[in-house]
Amino acid sequence: MDRQLWRQFPQVEPQLDALQEYLFQEVQLDNQPIHSKILALLKSGGKLLRPGYFYLFTKFGDQGTPAELQAGAAALEILHVGTLIHDDVIDDSPTRRGVRTIQMKYGQRNAIYAGDFMFTVYFNQVLKATRDRALVQEHIDAMHRILQGELHQMDLNYREDTTVAAYLNEVAGKTAELFALSCDTGARLAGAPASVTALTRKIGIAIGCAYQMLDDILDYAGDPAKTQKPVLEDLRSGVYSLPLILAIPHAKRDFHHLLRKKQDMTVADIQAVQTLVAQVDGVGAARQLATVHTEKALSLIHQLPAGPVQDDLAKLTTMLLRRDH
Repeated sequence: MDRQLWRQFPQVEPQLDALQEYLFQEVQLDNQPIHSKILALLKSGGKLLRPGYFYLFTKFGDQGTPAELQAGAAALEILHVGTLIHDDVIDDSPTRRGVRTIQMKYGQRNAIYAGDFMFTVYFNQVLKATRDRALVQEHIDAMHRILQGELHQMDLNYREDTTVAAYLNEVAGKTAELFALSCDTGARLAGAPASVTALTRKIGIAIGCAYQMLDDILDYAGDPAKTQKPVLEDLRSGVYSLPLILAIPHAKRDFHHLLRKKQDMTVADIQAVQTLVAQVDGVGAARQLATVHTEKALSLIHQLPAGPVQDDLAKLTTMLLRRDH
């Protein structure tokens, strides 16, 4: 857990501290090598953002036992980690949060099973949190949208004609869906008023879209020592993210000369793409769009009931969407 971050939010820091220990207890796998890698991933510095938003939104209500809320928070982090394990397979990533990935250490087959295992733990936690059929169905629908988003990304790989609209559709079904689910589940488990639940998914989608856009920006312009992943990792796996999508129309021929090589691109080719994106200010254009979604998220948050919770949500969102790692 990023203690430096959550120390600034004493409303939820104790719950997130307890949650981390709970996660270690609940994620139990007989295969010890894989189990140890999953625990290492859980321990390796994740921000616990989705449980953090979940717990902040629970403050708008007074229902749900501490055990039910803890299970709800755990479900969201376990789902997130399961998707990361699968993403590492798709992207052929060697490391995650500074830890060697399961697929790199034990192969893609075992990594896929490990991700699937995490999904079973996720649904177990959902059932510990609630027996409300409508809320369980919401989680099923969210999984459906997340998996559709993953499959949609495959269709966009190596596509030089990818549009911003197609990009946003994919992001909404992946990153943004998890934030929306976190905000909405927290509010609903706590019995928050309708004035809050009417906004939760919209807030989560706006936060998630801006968060992914900033991730994409950092992939082109971030410090690998801070982001804990190689610059241009997405490009290496054929994922054309927002700065590149916005840059291509300004130098189609130059980009095509490099991108047509696809998986055969050299390090020099990748660096040339990065230089071209900088020359036509693809990163700047991406920052402008990320700012639009950030401001939308903050505007929606300011429609929530005024008070310390709204203040914390605005503060956390501002910090998160203007970060450098």
